[in-house]
Amino acid sequence: MTNHIVNISGGKDSTATYLLALERGVPFRAVMADTGNEHPDTIAYALSLGERTGGPTVEMFKADFTERMAKKRAFVAAKWPEHGVPADVIERALAVLHPTGIPFLDLCMWKGRFPSRRAQFCTEFLKSEVIGSQVIEPARCAGPVIQWLGVRRAESLARRNSPMWQTVRTPGLHIMRFYRPLIHWSAGNVFSYAAACGLEPNPLYLQGMSRVGCFPCINASKPELRAIATRFPEAFDRIAEWEAICAEASKRGAATFFAGDTTPEGASMARSGVTGHRGGEQYPRAHAVAEWARTDRGGKQFSWIIDQEVDGLSCSSHYGLCE
Repeated sequence: MTNHIVNISGGKDSTATYLLALERGVPFRAVMADTGNEHPDTIAYALSLGERTGGPTVEMFKADFTERMAKKRAFVAAKWPEHGVPADVIERALAVLHPTGIPFLDLCMWKGRFPSRRAQFCTEFLKSEVIGSQVIEPARCAGPVIQWLGVRRAESLARRNSPMWQTVRTPGLHIMRFYRPLIHWSAGNVFSYAAACGLEPNPLYLQGMSRVGCFPCINASKPELRAIATRFPEAFDRIAEWEAICAEASKRGAATFFAGDTTPEGASMARSGVTGHRGGEQYPRAHAVAEWARTDRGGKQFSWIIDQEVDGLSCSSHYGLCE
């Protein structure tokens, strides 16, 4: 018997995929990886899908970095002295290199850095690997698997050539097929379909978010960061705390969640060849990025118009859902 598994993120595309599977009447499991960097509304929205639609309850899974961090501690204690790392830096790293139970933070401490546009390892370790090892592989031991993915070609250049069907064969396991039923859909199609099914979107889409998986995402746009900084400042407080912890676990003693060149000041440092921190100079951290996001005119001044548009109360949909 073929096992149908629908990947859920709490966003619009995975929700539409869930609804399609439900409409087609195939028995399926709905699974989600909690990265530890999700907004509570997204978790609540995903977990409520079963109750609101009559479909299966979304099963939640988390990455565990206990073993990897234990190996990292052993490596730091044995190898960093050989590399000339100061004793106080090693002591601080060993003091914080313990699992917190927050997958995103544990991943970054293990890696010694935050993910970036060029090294976007968060998806691999916090989602793909988790669902693959805890759900897909056991299912493939029992029988063939069809994994439903909410992927659309219009989402990005990286996905423009994604096929609707893709077959994976692994020795010792039953066949698996990736199924991307929304491959030709637009964002408008996705929202319209959910509305036709009587399902309202994740509330974050009405508050300036173009994406709701990871909050914030390292790739968030300036308007999105502005909305988060205005409506959910606690998200930046959390990221700032994570930056401080990851800095302690790093050889360089510095760690920034957002790309160094996100702000004009950071871009200037990057052009001048600064690679980490120099003479106390550091790339802008979370709170500096939040302040920059509230500016216009190249980051030179704050705007009362922006503050009026994103006041934390009014609807502000990136997709025109408030009209």
